[in-house]
Amino acid sequence: MSTVTASTLRVSVSEGIARVTLNRPPLNILDIETIRELNRAIRDLREDRGLLALVLAAEGRAFSAGVSVEDHLPGKADLMLRAFHEIFRQLHTLHCPLLAAVQGPAIGGGCELATFADIVVASEAATFGQPEIRLGVFPPVAAVRLAQRVGQARALRLILGGDVLSAREAERIGLVDRVVPPEELASAVEQETARLKDKSAAALRLAKRAVLAAAGRDFDAGLEAVERLFLEELMRTHDAAEGLRAFLGKRPPAWTHS
Repeated sequence: MSTVTASTLRVSVSEGIARVTLNRPPLNILDIETIRELNRAIRDLREDRGLLALVLAAEGRAFSAGVSVEDHLPGKADLMLRAFHEIFRQLHTLHCPLLAAVQGPAIGGGCELATFADIVVASEAATFGQPEIRLGVFPPVAAVRLAQRVGQARALRLILGGDVLSAREAERIGLVDRVVPPEELASAVEQETARLKDKSAAALRLAKRAVLAAAGRDFDAGLEAVERLFLEELMRTHDAAEGLRAFLGKRPPAWTHS
């Protein structure tokens, strides 16, 4: 296991699972320095092609209360927005599955960061909301991403109303994938990552790309894109052949993650 601690976050990697933990309690406000550290951490982890998953988590009572309001002011907003959105550009093309472990409020930019994950596991103590409209602004990432998770009508309702949802309500509308009691959050996240630990990183990477490649296309175009990915990339990996041969030989596969 390797662990790196920056001033506002911790990064660890163990058994192919990376964990990036926001460490600016109690609210984990995302100021410019925290945003830069998060960008650096994700950039470094993207180089590890053997990663099976990346977990975003947080210390303190809140997952994150969002981006510093001071950094939204004229003269700072441009710098802040470019740096903050670079996080999502990196995560959108992250090669491994992305999970979020949400122990408390995820508000504004914190909600965008949490619900951008492929799998969102939340404590019953968590809340989710995009209240930016109350400050006379709107959330750019949520404007793009939220409808993909919950549909356009619900996305508009959340963004225009600025309401904050309980974890159970967020789960009901599809914003969150799993809700557990607070004391079970760590074990629930471990269960989710354990499902990936016996898989090939190469297969996980290409399976995720396949889903993204088909998104927003009609069936024929989506299937054609996924067929190309399957034949031209997946079937040229060591692990695809190894997995099939291991099954036929009735033995465990020996993944090389390539």
